[in-house]
Amino acid sequence: MEIERKFLVSRLPGALERYPHTRMEQAYISVDPLIRVRRAGERYVLTCKGRGLLAREEFELEMTAEAYGRLSAKADGLRIVKDRYKIPLGEYVAELDIFAPPLAPLILAEVEFPSEDAANAFEPPDWFGREVTYDPAYANAALSQNGLPPT
Repeated sequence: MEIERKFLVSRLPGALERYPHTRMEQAYISVDPLIRVRRAGERYVLTCKGRGLLAREEFELEMTAEAYGRLSAKADGLRIVKDRYKIPLGEYVAELDIFAPPLAPLILAEVEFPSEDAANAFEPPDWFGREVTYDPAYANAALSQNGLPPT
């Protein structure tokens, strides 16, 4: 089960370069059901996700670079490229995604939680902006199909 809240980022945290980060590329084979392939560094993963915004089922399967190449070639919509920074927030970690064109200048932060109660109790730091957890236009699958939401 994946439980996460998602926020637009109003300003970047200081000293961003000191946090671990990875260039990611992902593509969607299907958005209903949601089937995604992702490359993160030298790791390749096929992901299937259930329906939902705050909480949903998620299954991941490691794959080879060759399998990723074959499947990503069959993707529908935009290929999403982003730099993901992992920033500690007390007992949690913010995954800060800085999107490359054509989704730039979009910057999102996601935080995963062990329970819905923990997610609901979370107080975001001041550098987080508007919450978009419940706005399906900011789901990566929707971004791949529709591009940037209107502002």
